Amino acid sequence: MLELFQKTEAMLEGHFKLTSGMHSNRYFQCALVTKHPEYCQELCRELAARFSQERVDLVIGPAVGGIVMSYEMARALGVPGIFAEREAGKMTLRRGFTISPGQRVLVVEDVITTGGSVKEVIELVRELSGEVIGVGVLVNRSGGKAEMGVRTESLLEIPAVAYTPELCPLCAEGVPVVKPGSRNI
Repeated sequence: MLELFQKTEAMLEGHFKLTSGMHSNRYFQCALVTKHPEYCQELCRELAARFSQERVDLVIGPAVGGIVMSYEMARALGVPGIFAEREAGKMTLRRGFTISPGQRVLVVEDVITTGGSVKEVIELVRELSGEVIGVGVLVNRSGGKAEMGVRTESLLEIPAVAYTPELCPLCAEGVPVVKPGSRNI
């Protein structure tokens, strides 16, 4: 999988501001992999196979990174796929999407660093009385620090070197910071 990220230039090296506000020397732009339908399908089939015995009823991911993931994972599992969106600072369902009480839901995301967005989606599913059966992610950068409280499967685990802006050595060196993510912070 790492070769695929390198081949598609989805693993970037430099000075990046992550969605969490932390700074890092490495950034995974999964959209550069998932824009290729054949790669996205291959990766999601592999990840979906890990949940094939779980009787998944629905797949959900946070917008933006989880939209393509939820669609392709749902396709691989033969179930509907939806996504949650942030509205007024809170994850919510829009566009007529619903979760039925007792529905067995798989939460998916392209990259986890702190797990903040995934945790918000898990909370949303539970608020709507859905049962979260697991989390599937392409890249887990948390180094085991982002505990989801449910079974979590990832295709690639690469611990992130992340710093608060105040302690970032790249900032101290004057290296310009880039914010390539999807959320304005």
